[in-house]
Amino acid sequence: MAKALKNIVVILKPQNTDELINLIPNLCRWLKKRERKVVFHIKEKERLQKILSPKSLKECHFSEPPTLYSQADLIITLGGDGTLIGLCRKLKSSTPVFGINRGNLGFITEFGQSDFYDNLQDVINGKFKIEKKSLFTAEIHRSNKVTHKESFFNDAVITKNDIARMFSLSVYSDDDHVYDVSGDGLIISSPIGSTAYSLAAGGPIVNPNVKAMILTPISAHGLSHRPLVLEDSSIIKIKAIPPFESVILTIDGQKAIEIKKNDLVVIKKQRKSIHFIKNNNRSYYRTLKEKFGHGK
Repeated sequence: MAKALKNIVVILKPQNTDELINLIPNLCRWLKKRERKVVFHIKEKERLQKILSPKSLKECHFSEPPTLYSQADLIITLGGDGTLIGLCRKLKSSTPVFGINRGNLGFITEFGQSDFYDNLQDVINGKFKIEKKSLFTAEIHRSNKVTHKESFFNDAVITKNDIARMFSLSVYSDDDHVYDVSGDGLIISSPIGSTAYSLAAGGPIVNPNVKAMILTPISAHGLSHRPLVLEDSSIIKIKAIPPFESVILTIDGQKAIEIKKNDLVVIKKQRKSIHFIKNNNRSYYRTLKEKFGHGK
């Protein structure tokens, strides 16, 4: 018999209350009826006062990281792909994640808001399948020291920080020179992120089960610079070529870090992976057709 999941952490879409007014009370009642402990981030207490009745609010529990995640048996995200990606970068444990789409595209989130309860019933009883997805690390090395270290799930992007003018980057894989590329920047994408910014910039669609990293130049100033698919065991090193321009490193479209002169950006796969609960009624290629109209 699979282990029942008792402690349920619920992560909410930031800065959104109206869309949650009906969903949150119903979900809390549903979980409470099944004798589950519902836990929210402590910062959500004020927002939940506008959504839940005083009685329901009193029945909820509040905590903050790292305890919030470490004591969870299951994490439910209520939001779009951005909410899920933001959680992935913070999560240090192998706690299974159940993503409910409340955003626009919902490519990564596995479950729709209209049909998740039947699946959730099986999940809280311990009956589910896990898909493991890799996290990657982006480091900035400055004067032989690591000054910034960030996890990313979708992509790390190097672009200009001011006027739209071409700049150049030198790219290495495991100390082997890949190319010097000039243009508007470079996207280093995970397979799951291949359908995000990389796709919009002309990169390939890569099945998320492929062990790879994708290098996609942004508006490359040349006909020979094409997107490249590399082994995910590769260590990617990137440096701006003089004359130095104002450059930033953007992590999953959610965090920006300034790159200074002579900085080295190092990208590599982490050993840790995120454990997503699989929707058995959903397939990757079906999602491609539904979300992107692929093949039509």
